[in-house]
Amino acid sequence: MTTIVHDRSADRSWVDNAVRLIEADARRSADTHLLRFPLGEWARDAGIDLYLKDETTHITGSLKHRLARSLFLYSLCNGWVREGTTVIEASSGSTAVSEAYFAKLLGLPFVAVMTKSTSPAKVALIEREGGTCHFVDRADEVYTEAARLADERGGHYMDQFTHAECATDWRGNNNIAESIFSQLSLEEHPEPAWIVVGAGTGGTSATIGRYIRYRRHATRLCVVDPENSSFLPGYVAGDCTVQTGRSSRIEGIGRPRVEPSFIPEIVDRMVGVPDAGSIAAARIASSMLGRRVGGSTGTNLWGAFGVIAEMLQAGRSGSVVTLLADDGDRYLDTYFDDAWVTSSGFDLIPPTLTVERFLADGSWRE
Repeated sequence: MTTIVHDRSADRSWVDNAVRLIEADARRSADTHLLRFPLGEWARDAGIDLYLKDETTHITGSLKHRLARSLFLYSLCNGWVREGTTVIEASSGSTAVSEAYFAKLLGLPFVAVMTKSTSPAKVALIEREGGTCHFVDRADEVYTEAARLADERGGHYMDQFTHAECATDWRGNNNIAESIFSQLSLEEHPEPAWIVVGAGTGGTSATIGRYIRYRRHATRLCVVDPENSSFLPGYVAGDCTVQTGRSSRIEGIGRPRVEPSFIPEIVDRMVGVPDAGSIAAARIASSMLGRRVGGSTGTNLWGAFGVIAEMLQAGRSGSVVTLLADDGDRYLDTYFDDAWVTSSGFDLIPPTLTVERFLADGSWRE
């Protein structure tokens, strides 16, 4: 009787080097900055501070750089990605840009599946990093088409929406939550009252929410959600099967279905944010910071302003942290284009007045 041996150990040297390349890339990168947002004298008098975790300083320019790094390490260590594997993702945005970067670092082909309506600017960013774009007609087709392509090409569908919550070590290992608390350690209020984030995959809120509980912090987690997204209605109904079937107009957050990586049980509060509010907040923050910030950062700030106004009214001091998730220069032809705003049916005057009143006196009246 002949013993049959099928040995894959030759793959290990390539995987070992791939992990080394990703870890070396991370080591060359300093941690992202934690910026003070300039609130008025009323905030100083009340002992309230607002911080922005500036994720734009990653080499690919957004929060999704962390996710892409984690997803590649997770896939390599699970044996899903090997030398020559075509990596495929359902994404038209920052995740695809970041995954294309890591695929190029490892010498792997990368394909991003997206709708035909994706802006040429986003396509160009992905292609600049060496990725290829594959188009479908509708947003709800990206999942099945990405899986089909992976099967057809013998590749790996990264599936950020399923694996985001488990790819990152939520106990620490320099994840975004550990970084925030470390950077706050010498501040007046080192344990924030609130951390406010949006949800695209749900991975960031899952990491932060789990870390808060693991470290037994009193910090509460607020997830903000744009129009058309399923996360908030699913949270309210306690039903993860809720679907809106509509795409979010605020890129990077909001989904037409409740994604598997979104863990509602660890979210203390959810807030629905009008898209006009996200855009108005992004524009005002850009003016105050002297640099453009993206629409999802506007969504985050809208939610942070609301919880700060609540703290002020209750006479509570403390700190609030939210994310500067991506660079606003990516949206010159949308959120910062008056013609696009008008043609999209947005009236920015009411939400602009809401934000301006808040910045003047800390009150919040939508």
